[in-house]
Amino acid sequence: MMGTRAAIRLGYIDLSFHAASASVVQAILERHGHEVALSAAPHEAMFQRLRAGEVDVVASAWLPASHGEYLAPLQNEVEKLAVLYEPYCIWGVPDYVPRDVLASVDDLKKPEVLANIDKFIDGINSGAGISRFSSAMIDAYGLDCYGYRFYPGSEASSFTKFKRAVANKRWLVIPLWHPQYLHHDYPIRALEEPKGLLGGTDQATLVARKVVLPAIAPSALAELRMLHLGNAVVTDLEHAIQVEGLTPLQAATRWLAARSEPAPAAVRLCG
Repeated sequence: MMGTRAAIRLGYIDLSFHAASASVVQAILERHGHEVALSAAPHEAMFQRLRAGEVDVVASAWLPASHGEYLAPLQNEVEKLAVLYEPYCIWGVPDYVPRDVLASVDDLKKPEVLANIDKFIDGINSGAGISRFSSAMIDAYGLDCYGYRFYPGSEASSFTKFKRAVANKRWLVIPLWHPQYLHHDYPIRALEEPKGLLGGTDQATLVARKVVLPAIAPSALAELRMLHLGNAVVTDLEHAIQVEGLTPLQAATRWLAARSEPAPAAVRLCG
């Protein structure tokens, strides 16, 4: 490792998959000699901290739909360094729920579905794009008239409810997204959403305050500008954290080490 360079304040939204991708950024900065001060905050609060100059880099902003309104006030103060992955939101159901009965959001109004499904839809915190979208969908699809309610909560409460429901083969809707570690272990089918209220596909963008860029080692900046994880990698990193018990930095370091290993040499077969 090179001599210690400027300390970089790296922020991320306080959810485990954001911690996963942020830790890859942390590992790269540290490998190029930077000290990294890592901090987390809820959605709006993290972008307020970026605007106030309390963090230098955020991994990451989901643009344009989920976090665009939070980043808009400081568009001229930040640079978009790289797109780390391509997230998108869904309303999902466990795959044991018959597709011919429940394939779209509109199908939630069918009598057979109403007789079987949990009408209380539990999500994560209210500042998340998926929570804003889900709240709007209840009204736009008229689901409130059928007894459906959306309740923002936490990752822990939403995911625990989902796992318990699956263990008992109960029907429920989970507001979710890709990448997300539950997809690693559970087949979850996205419902068709014809009104297009879930925001489409975003770009999870590594953003940095322009004033801090000269303090980042050129070699580190070059590597960060080339960084792309993809949805599958972020899902695997989060699974390593949530299920295998690795710390975010351990998961990131393991992935970076595996990525840098040389490919096996081709074997020549004689005969």
